Amino acid sequence: MAGQQFQYDDSGNTFFYFLTSFVGLIVIPATYYLWPRDQNAEQLRLKSLRRVHGRCLWYRLRLMKSQQSIVPTLKKAALLFGWAVFLLLAYKVSKLDREYQEYNPYEVLNLDPGASLSEIKKQYRVLSLKYHPDKGGDESTFMRIAKAYAALTNEQSRQNWEIYGNPDGPGATSFGIALPAWIVDQKNSMLVLLVYGLAFMVILPVVVGTWWYRSIRYSGDQILINTTQLFMHFMYKTPNMNMKRLAMVLTAAFEFDPRSNKEATIRPTDNIEVPQLIRELGNINVKKKEPPFCYPYSLKARVLVLAHLARMDVSEELDEDQRFVTRKSPALLQEMINVGCQLTMMANSRGGFHAPRLVTIENCMKLTQMIVQGLQESKSPLLQLPHFEEEHLRYCISKKYKVRSLQDLVSLKDSDRRSMLRFLGEEKYDEVMAVLGSFPHINMDTKLQVLDDEDSNNITAGSIVTVTVTLTRKRMAEVFEKEQDSTPCPAEEAAATEDATGDSKAKTKVWQNKSKGAKKTAKSKKKKLTKKKATPAPVKAKQANGNVAGNEVVAAATAKEEDDEASDKGSESDEGEANKDSPSERDEDSDKQSDTEVDEIGGDDEEEWEALQQSIQRRERALLETKSKVTHPVYSLYFPEEKHEWWWLYIADRRDQTLVSMPYHVCTLKDTEEVELKFPAPSKTGNYQYSVILRSDSYLGLDQIKPLKLEVHEAKAMLDNHPQWDIPDTEEEDEEQEDSDGIEESEEDEEDND
Repeated sequence: MAGQQFQYDDSGNTFFYFLTSFVGLIVIPATYYLWPRDQNAEQLRLKSLRRVHGRCLWYRLRLMKSQQSIVPTLKKAALLFGWAVFLLLAYKVSKLDREYQEYNPYEVLNLDPGASLSEIKKQYRVLSLKYHPDKGGDESTFMRIAKAYAALTNEQSRQNWEIYGNPDGPGATSFGIALPAWIVDQKNSMLVLLVYGLAFMVILPVVVGTWWYRSIRYSGDQILINTTQLFMHFMYKTPNMNMKRLAMVLTAAFEFDPRSNKEATIRPTDNIEVPQLIRELGNINVKKKEPPFCYPYSLKARVLVLAHLARMDVSEELDEDQRFVTRKSPALLQEMINVGCQLTMMANSRGGFHAPRLVTIENCMKLTQMIVQGLQESKSPLLQLPHFEEEHLRYCISKKYKVRSLQDLVSLKDSDRRSMLRFLGEEKYDEVMAVLGSFPHINMDTKLQVLDDEDSNNITAGSIVTVTVTLTRKRMAEVFEKEQDSTPCPAEEAAATEDATGDSKAKTKVWQNKSKGAKKTAKSKKKKLTKKKATPAPVKAKQANGNVAGNEVVAAATAKEEDDEASDKGSESDEGEANKDSPSERDEDSDKQSDTEVDEIGGDDEEEWEALQQSIQRRERALLETKSKVTHPVYSLYFPEEKHEWWWLYIADRRDQTLVSMPYHVCTLKDTEEVELKFPAPSKTGNYQYSVILRSDSYLGLDQIKPLKLEVHEAKAMLDNHPQWDIPDTEEEDEEQEDSDGIEESEEDEEDND
């Protein structure tokens, strides 16, 4: 009976197969994930950004890193070495002889397949005389010849060979283990056991344990859990936090403590250089003994952040530490915003403590902008541009130009702008305009509705309100070119206004909302017209006023004629209705009218249903697809890392200084993005005034605030006795009721027949 037989690889052939497969499983995926990407593509990208971002700190650091880094070269060398080993092993395997060969007795006897029995016996006699041990031949060779002769002459042996491939019948199944035999040799047993114990009982647990204990110290956003608890403590303790207190809490994060983060360093020279910076900065609450603000790491980080905001020069050693602190700060401030939102939700649901004020959360957002741009809160947003210094601002804020923001600078005519920036040369002026044109301009459209409701535009008390905000991003240069082309010349506009009204009015800014002014002028015109129509005056007095009086007379005459025509049409329609032939025609008309109304209502319902389905599909697609957070590079002169444009979008009640909806971090806005903000409507009816706020996390002076009016009505009362809910208890009652109805109908038919 056939059995199983396991044997180790004595020749080493199967071990080479195993080794080749193992190396291939490592080298092929490693090449796909670790092979350095095309360096030319990165160089081309940096070259395209050079005109705008050439002076940025992160751009210069990126160029130095790409020139000095040898990591890509080392990766390529390691991967090429792995491929060389893999190909060498594959070549070795291809040259190995096959261990298993099919048994063929004809080959053993040196006969052609299908030889006759006499030829077999003759050949066996010749070979036996040659290889018989008694004649001095090889015993093993003679045994193979005898076995082949028996396989071809013995009926049972021949049958076994034809069926099982072996004259002796089915043999044991042989399994080869792809390990060399010396591994299980008794002489090497202690060494092999020591290697196995060291690998699986020491190295593997240490590696897994180290990774686990490091990972549990961080949150999902790679922020230390201790830092999150620190932020929560101070935001709970101080709901209303000013900018100075906020900077102290930020720099107390454990990311800047060398005991918690190995990237942070405390140098011996800090005892000399940090006090010098403190004296230059002035009052930064050095004597405050509240922990952890008094700890050396917190004091150093706070000094470096304030020096960065003041754009002060520091030594090379402190410059490296300052880059580390500023690079970590935006992520830490985002964690502070998340903590503030969590405390706000807890205060709204549970109560018992004061939620962080709106000004605290907005100060976190402002501080992020300040750190990215390296500017203090009181400084002008114009200092974000290259070649702008403090002494140059006096040209901008003069009475002639009154430019205080980026929007004011863009709205100027080219000639006025060039005259104002006369302190810049042509190359510097072109660079400033290129940078200014790359800044973003966001168009924000809002739509207010209550989803999954019959009347989506009716907001009831306690309902879930959805504000759909559509953000459209354009370059500031594109917006200007369009607006300047459509905007008339100031002199022509002033002359036109003087001719029309006799009063010279100043030209409105391009960036101001023109719809409000248009609405106001339209309302004022309507009021004037109504006043003129309402005040009757004699014809002689009107004629004394010239053309205006004549126009009013013509307008009054035309109004009377229109009224007369309308009355004539109304009388004709009344006569037509009175001359109907019979009441049946009126019934038909009313039926047609009701049918058309039903059709219109049905069409509206279908449109609403299609819009709802499209919005649901759009939301499902947004959940399934993952968008890249690489949007547009930020122009930041003093930030040490490439930053992309991200935004915060939220709804707030600025009168009560509270959040209405939690801030949504928009990280995927390239051209257009649609965001849904949801919040519960107030429990009391009335009119509410909220604000939809869009804030940048990278630029100063580009925030937008849009009013949001909310009219809350009472919720509809639930109907208790609706016919839809009159369901019989059992089927028997239905059958009895049907039987009774059938009997009544038959009795009525009999009475009619009688």
